[in-house]
Amino acid sequence: MLNIAVILGSTREGRFGEKPARWIYGELAKRKGVEPAFIDLRDHKLPFFNKAMAPGYIKEPYGDEAVARWTQAIGAQDGFVVVAPEYNRSVGGEMKNAFDWVYREWNRKAAGFVAYGSVGGARAVEHMRLIAIELQMAPIRHGVHLPMDLYMSMVGEEAPVDPALFAPVRQMADTMLDQLVWWTGALKEARDRDEVAEAA
Repeated sequence: MLNIAVILGSTREGRFGEKPARWIYGELAKRKGVEPAFIDLRDHKLPFFNKAMAPGYIKEPYGDEAVARWTQAIGAQDGFVVVAPEYNRSVGGEMKNAFDWVYREWNRKAAGFVAYGSVGGARAVEHMRLIAIELQMAPIRHGVHLPMDLYMSMVGEEAPVDPALFAPVRQMADTMLDQLVWWTGALKEARDRDEVAEAA
């Protein structure tokens, strides 16, 4: 089984992100051979990253309880779908901070993106792809970008919303998830092979 988590990358009051996050989680759960997880940043009250040494240079998680739990949650997954808004032409600070607290546990894993905001959150996704590359991840080429009219049609709805509302972007989601599952499987196989070789 492939462990793939949907990360809800916003903690903002009245956030819209729970609607697409719950929807893409449902789509992911339909995939054979996938064990989905739902990770909400609100459940991981991470402080702002302020350590003298970057996480790539440490062997154990930082001692902060919230950071240790976050590190464990990321380490338990084989791949990710990050659902995040675009703020000021980039990814929101909460999600960037969440990326920054962990390093090795992100390495050699695939990541897909669902975004919303100006131009469908495209600039946030481009920045997250660059961050993912620096974290030695494999960002998926295709993303899911919610157009503003779709976003506005759901603003007053409570999560989870009717999945049929996402029909305009269903093909985008199918393509992204197809790629994500393939890359997650390929990378897991390679990581497992490396672990066997290192143990020999």
